[in-house]
Amino acid sequence: MSFRPPDPKTASGQQNGAIAAALDIAGVSHSYGKRKALSDVSLRVRPASFCVLLGLNGAGKSTLYSLITRLYGAQKGTIRIFGFDVNRVPSEALRRLGVVFQARTLDLDLTVLQNLSYHAALHGMSARETKLRAAFVLDQAGMTGRADDKARNLSGGQMRRVEIARALLHCPRLLLLDEPTAGLDIKARADILKHVRGLVAEAGIGVLWATHLIDEIEPADDVVLLHEGKVLDRGNASEVAARAGAPDIGAAFNELTGIAGGRKSCDRPS
Repeated sequence: MSFRPPDPKTASGQQNGAIAAALDIAGVSHSYGKRKALSDVSLRVRPASFCVLLGLNGAGKSTLYSLITRLYGAQKGTIRIFGFDVNRVPSEALRRLGVVFQARTLDLDLTVLQNLSYHAALHGMSARETKLRAAFVLDQAGMTGRADDKARNLSGGQMRRVEIARALLHCPRLLLLDEPTAGLDIKARADILKHVRGLVAEAGIGVLWATHLIDEIEPADDVVLLHEGKVLDRGNASEVAARAGAPDIGAAFNELTGIAGGRKSCDRPS
């Protein structure tokens, strides 16, 4: 089954012949009362790239995602999606964005197709377009034949696949995933990673993948190291490791954060 994506110039906010960064965050800070959750955070996600936001639980990853999606308003700094400011032109920015949050968000009493249809209605999609797109994204996710199954009858990995399919329903060009493999077994984690990396390679989607798991990072990935609300370093994983004088990105993270001994580091699941 094939589907013609939207015009890349329109979908990607191409202006004057140049395609903007999929995501451009500059000088973003945010506090909850007196507690500072993010401090002067800046990062970029290139179009059609896989970028890892690496940090321990509590580093500020979910807060940053909440600002990108406008669940919270950014108190300082700017956030642009393909050149569109999420505060000034939110409709243009957010229609280019798909999101998979860490918490499961499917309605367990609805079928897979009903969950997708509700999302489509929020985006103003017609019944015909919804039917075509749902079939396409479910096929991409390896969930063909499960459209009429109740969500509660799916495994954890299958639920994640459906959530990814739902996030892609309206043809976004940037996909945010917040700890998407949390609670999944080794095979399900690997399958989800392979699927999302395939979307980057085959569909040209930009991805920001938030995780605390080192083994989800490949040497060629773009990486942003976030710790206690601050960006410690960013760039190609191999280059970040080299700048830290470390053999790999995990060791670089521990070196840059000063994590050692009995303190918790980014995990390598056994």
